[in-house]
Amino acid sequence: MKITLKRIFKGNQYTIGKLYIDGEYFCDTLEDAVRPEKIKNETAIPAGTYDVILNMSNRFKKILPLLLKVPNYEGVRIHSGNTKEDTSGCILVGENKVKGQVINSKQKMNELMKLLIKENYISITIS
Repeated sequence: MKITLKRIFKGNQYTIGKLYIDGEYFCDTLEDAVRPEKIKNETAIPAGTYDVILNMSNRFKKILPLLLKVPNYEGVRIHSGNTKEDTSGCILVGENKVKGQVINSKQKMNELMKLLIKENYISITIS
């Protein structure tokens, strides 16, 4: 499965994107701001292509997607949340119907997990 995240708005505090699965629009995303230098828990990961695995998150106590080999980052996941305060360098899924936020995030995350759980290989390209 190929996931593509296209960042469509890069603000000073947050980044909004569109998430596609195998070329089909799936949902919107919210990330931290894209910055030239990393600030812990406040910077979006670098654009690129990353392998993704599903494994247990100690923080969330459930299986979630984990991006592998992100330079200078650890524990980058795709998960639910609504505001930039929920991101901590991760990718939030939902619907961007409120400025600077995503809503219906838990529903979108559940839908995404149903698709991902069936896959043997998952990659994400962020641009």
